[in-house]
Amino acid sequence: MPPHFPSNPDHGPHVVRPFHRHKSIHRILGGGKAADILLWKNRKVSAGVLAGATLTWFLFDVVEYNAVPLLCQIAIFAMLAIFIASNAAPLFDRAPPKIPQVVVSEHAFREMAMTIHHKLEYAASLLYDIACGKDLKKFLMVVGSLLLLSVIGGSCSFTSLLYLGFLCAHTLPVLYQHYETEVDHLVARGGQDIKKFYEKVDSNLLNKIPRGPVKTKFR
Repeated sequence: MPPHFPSNPDHGPHVVRPFHRHKSIHRILGGGKAADILLWKNRKVSAGVLAGATLTWFLFDVVEYNAVPLLCQIAIFAMLAIFIASNAAPLFDRAPPKIPQVVVSEHAFREMAMTIHHKLEYAASLLYDIACGKDLKKFLMVVGSLLLLSVIGGSCSFTSLLYLGFLCAHTLPVLYQHYETEVDHLVARGGQDIKKFYEKVDSNLLNKIPRGPVKTKFR
């Protein structure tokens, strides 16, 4: 039985749920097969994806295998397997293996490119608005997050950083789904403590810093 967290009487009987946003975790992750994999709906598929990512990280980061030789050797192995199967099939009175035709949709590539373009444009616009100093709290949070990411990235390789991000994306959603009440309570209390600390710093220090007028962005 999960532990019961009493509500804070100063903030009402209900605990604030910062991650709900009136949507389920499955919908927040976009739904579909990708969300099913991240939430371990099919444990075999999710475990296979995790094993594949771990093997890739092991080959490129631990063994220090280069990408070009690995791709070439995989292609050679696949071609040899198809060659042997195709030429050995008549000896055993079997039909040669049929390779499914892979059709790459141009529409899918365009949709992917447009999605990436919109995401990058939105991120650049958001960073610009934060950098203008309109919301000092967000500005300090972004700067702190970038500094933390810089420290983590400087202590490990880019492959390890990608693998760490994959592990977080592959494990944190399902853990949050299992311990949703406890995590929401801890995050709500931590957010209240950070808000009180920020209010003290803002009233004693940040409000005394002179600021110039913020220029609006024209397109």
